[in-house]
Amino acid sequence: MIQKVRTTAVVLLAGVSIFLTGCVVTPSGESDQGKVMVEPVMPDYKLEITLAKLNEILASAELTDAQRARFYYDRGVIYDAVGLRILSRIDFHQALKVQPNLADAYNFIGIYYTQEGQFESAYEAFDAVLELSPDYDYAFLNRGIALYYGERNALAVSDMKSFYQRDPQDGYRALWLYVTESAIDVEQAKNRLTENSLSLNPNAWSSVLVDYYLGKKSRDEVFSAAKEGLSHPNEYAERLCETYFYLAKIAQQQGQNIDAANYFRLALATNIYDFVEHRYARVELAKMNMAPSVDKVRESVN
Repeated sequence: MIQKVRTTAVVLLAGVSIFLTGCVVTPSGESDQGKVMVEPVMPDYKLEITLAKLNEILASAELTDAQRARFYYDRGVIYDAVGLRILSRIDFHQALKVQPNLADAYNFIGIYYTQEGQFESAYEAFDAVLELSPDYDYAFLNRGIALYYGERNALAVSDMKSFYQRDPQDGYRALWLYVTESAIDVEQAKNRLTENSLSLNPNAWSSVLVDYYLGKKSRDEVFSAAKEGLSHPNEYAERLCETYFYLAKIAQQQGQNIDAANYFRLALATNIYDFVEHRYARVELAKMNMAPSVDKVRESVN
């Protein structure tokens, strides 16, 4: 979804477009159970070419501090997109050494701290983002998520309200506000989601997910809608990553922990590393003490 920090888009860097490819597998007779499998998305060779160019530039080009920091950041984002978090983190820290006021780098570091359960450090990183750039939308989302997983629910809701209010037509913002509010009061959260749904773009994919949460669409209808209006090769895998995560959160809320764990594993199996839903599927599994074994999921759907 959104990191797309938004969580939902692959970042285009250094003037080079990055294309990912993948194919979908739907086991026969399984779609009515909401068990739709997708082959993991694999990076295209263009990604390797981009990394090679960035490596060459950083190693040999004469750069200003601002340029060097930006290239470190750009390379870090590419590493993040393919799941190389350690290399990504090193580059973000390098970028901050060169340019300490780079809000984008603090934002990513805060995300990593959240994934590792180092919540106080995450809060500090997102506070730094907002101090440097008070209108940085996604710092509110990411700090809200850190507060949510840190079980500081009232503060999480406050940040998610700020994030939602900046674009009330965005279904993802409405969903995350629901997720945080439901940790306090499920019925109140659903009432607010119902109210907020009136402002959403009815043609947006995210609105389909909101309709599922409100009981207006079935699970099968969500999976069917995920195949419609696709604009690039990875979009179906991206939508499935999102769908698995939000189905898991509802299953979890209903006490269906085995189903929830399987959906979180399926979200991880898409390899959409830079989506919020992929990032926190692993966190959710860790909280449930469920190892993210994709093989077990594949066995369960066959």
